[in-house]
Amino acid sequence: MSVSERIHRRDPTVDFSAEACVAGHASVHLVSVPVRYSLDPENTGFIGVETFASLVHSHELPLDPAKLEMLVALAHSNDEGQICYQELVDLISSKRSSSFKRAIANGQRALPRDGLLDETGLGFYKRFVRYVAYEILPCEMDRRWYFYQHRTCPPPVFMAVVTLTQIIVFLCYGARLNKWVLQTYHPEYMKSPLVYHPGHRARAWRFLTYMFMHVGLEQLGFNALLQLMIGIPLEMVHGILRISFLYLAGVLAGSLTVSITDMRAPLVGGSGGVYALCSAHLANVVMNWAGMRCPYKLLRMVLALVCMSSEVGRAVWLRFSPPLPSSGPQPSFMAHLAGAIVGISMGLTILRSYEENLQDQCSWWVVLLSYATFLVFAIFWNIFAYDLLGAQIPPPP
Repeated sequence: MSVSERIHRRDPTVDFSAEACVAGHASVHLVSVPVRYSLDPENTGFIGVETFASLVHSHELPLDPAKLEMLVALAHSNDEGQICYQELVDLISSKRSSSFKRAIANGQRALPRDGLLDETGLGFYKRFVRYVAYEILPCEMDRRWYFYQHRTCPPPVFMAVVTLTQIIVFLCYGARLNKWVLQTYHPEYMKSPLVYHPGHRARAWRFLTYMFMHVGLEQLGFNALLQLMIGIPLEMVHGILRISFLYLAGVLAGSLTVSITDMRAPLVGGSGGVYALCSAHLANVVMNWAGMRCPYKLLRMVLALVCMSSEVGRAVWLRFSPPLPSSGPQPSFMAHLAGAIVGISMGLTILRSYEENLQDQCSWWVVLLSYATFLVFAIFWNIFAYDLLGAQIPPPP
């Protein structure tokens, strides 16, 4: 008789399906075997660690060895000598839940085995997954959990698609204008339907589509490099929904911030989203400095800050001291700062909730409400403030 047929909930007729254990899904079926009374005579919904361990070691279920190791770790981690059936369900079903993390943290605070760096015989992709785990996650338990439950589907396509689209758009405009640096100085560049321009605020799509346009090859290269080096690992660990939401939130916050603080300036480039990802990752590294195991983390932190600061400085220089005469203001730099604020607030909350559901985090709702308040304020500002303040915006191209 398998483990799934011998561990029961409070309801003696409900049992965990063996086929579901193999497939990794939390399904239940009805059985009539009254084994629960021998395992849980007081009908508490818990069984002893020794009983559970003996069942695990003697079971006939062809369970994944890595998941079996986690089951044993879960059993030995409980200080009270008991294990809850629901924690077993949450673990086997691979749902995003804090139950396994909480059970381990309350006990040994580590899996009963050496770290992932000691694993041998791994293929190229599994070594890359292990590298990503050490780059992004600060806890050895989380790293092992991610390493064992990682699946190639769905792949991290969002950041790759965004970067590829940006490259294609840049190449098309570069070939069309025959200009690869300082493209904003070309009179035809600002006529693109993708660029954000204060004179075209009513065309709401421009508050997002400006991320596909870039000043020149240097800005595109900087953004594409960071999106691939930081965005893809983050997307692999935290999923496409969370990272795409964070990136687009940074992009939207960037354009809306420019419309409020630099009312005459247009905007191009994906720096708002890039800085949201980078600042979130860097803040996560700083907050969990002792647990991060990425090599040369201090040197890499300094280099990242230097590169990001130099990019902001370059944007400020182009905005206020353009190297060439231009018919209107140059693109604003405020999107960089807005993206960084989004990353430190919203992004840090997302990255610190690897296993937990965001809707269960009070801080997430606070951040989300603050962001929604900013969006409402920015929308009303764009509708009314320009006329009320008599802002002298350059004529739209």
